[in-house]
Amino acid sequence: MRIIDTHCHLYSDSFREDGPDMIRRALDAGVEQFYLPNVDLDSIPDMLALEHAYPDVCFPMMGLHPCSVKADFREVLGTMQEWLEKHRFVAIGEIGLDFHWDLSFEAQQEEAFLVQIEWGISYDLPIVIHSRKSVQACLRMVSENRHPRLRGIFHCFSGTVDEAWQAIELGFYLGIGGVATYKNGGLEPVVQAVGPDHIVLETDAPYLSPVPFRGKRNEPAYLVHIVEALVRMNGWSPEEWASVTSANAEKIFGKPGK
Repeated sequence: MRIIDTHCHLYSDSFREDGPDMIRRALDAGVEQFYLPNVDLDSIPDMLALEHAYPDVCFPMMGLHPCSVKADFREVLGTMQEWLEKHRFVAIGEIGLDFHWDLSFEAQQEEAFLVQIEWGISYDLPIVIHSRKSVQACLRMVSENRHPRLRGIFHCFSGTVDEAWQAIELGFYLGIGGVATYKNGGLEPVVQAVGPDHIVLETDAPYLSPVPFRGKRNEPAYLVHIVEALVRMNGWSPEEWASVTSANAEKIFGKPGK
């Protein structure tokens, strides 16, 4: 199978000891491309070093993760925009809202999200949205800023079937990862309703490992377990899931080198 991991933090310290081996395991498992979401200013050097080491398979995004939004977020966004002007990135991400961990910067998160939505439009790049405990708020902000060039992925989608169709109607795909393998993950109705035509695969490595690795470090080679879970939910073959979701990823990010 040919698979694309649309969301993995391979520059994480979790992979410092065995990064090349981890990438080799993924390639051997059929994972051909890795899309790297940025989180803050500190993650940029290691992310770009990975792109330099694996230019044909690792593709970086630029964005400020909502959990990284602090009092100095405007200055941080200014530096990130300088990067957008001088380096090629495949998307604006990982951006959005997180109302799970810390609500003390909720207003700043919304302002940062709006700025980065506008980047997606002005730079004609897809946006990759983090929406933990904030799916409706993210849908609202995307809808309020609707534009022909505004498109992307709701990463680690956790909403309802109705919210899934809202995201799709706005021009977005649903990122599905390890949660699909969890007994109480809640994704089966969404997967059955929308099917592979509106889904892309992701691991969020090193986080959210699928069963049977739940609780351990995640890595892209484990995408095969996510595909198996989707087959059980929807009935399409593993090859069909891999083919359609990979084509979806290329619709979003383009083909490498294009």
